[in-house]
Amino acid sequence: MDKLKELVQEKAGISGEQAEKAIEAVVGFLKDKLPAPLAGQLDKFVGGGDDEGGDDDGGGMGGLTDKLGGMLGG
Repeated sequence: MDKLKELVQEKAGISGEQAEKAIEAVVGFLKDKLPAPLAGQLDKFVGGGDDEGGDDDGGGMGGLTDKLGGMLGG
């Protein structure tokens, strides 16, 4: 989650604490709106995914951070 937090901080110009709250709000919103099987995967992507080493098939934080960075213009 550190990479995502840094990305949100940088793009939004906010503190780390504010970035964490923003991420939690977005993840909570998505979990409420997505079908249960997809909502259950969000925790893996945001907190539990391994973003260090190995191949990243888009299923871990590395893939999510890349996708969000693209959406945010990064």
